[in-house]
Amino acid sequence: MKHLTLCAALGAATLLSACVVVPAHRGYYDGGYAAAPAVVVDAPPPAPYAEVVPVTPYPGAVWIGGYWGWSGGRHQWVPGYYERPRAGYRYEPHRWENHGGRWHLRAGAWVRL
Repeated sequence: MKHLTLCAALGAATLLSACVVVPAHRGYYDGGYAAAPAVVVDAPPPAPYAEVVPVTPYPGAVWIGGYWGWSGGRHQWVPGYYERPRAGYRYEPHRWENHGGRWHLRAGAWVRL
């Protein structure tokens, strides 16, 4: 019985060692999906953050710069990341716009050339 339990444990360990954890893909928004909820606040965003851009992970990767988002009643930095480019598109980054003293966050998106 001990031998069978040991073999089963070793077999399970061998199978589980082949499992790989892959980070979630950050998708893109090109206007074809439901729009993100509007963010409108009274507080202006902080000064731009000097982000250190890491080495390109693969040829042709596009850096999507970070931005000041809004969460928990305050501005919070959302770090940038690399993404595969889309043929025939360019990336329009997130931006804050002031309209009548209120600040509107416009989501970044891939837009057709």
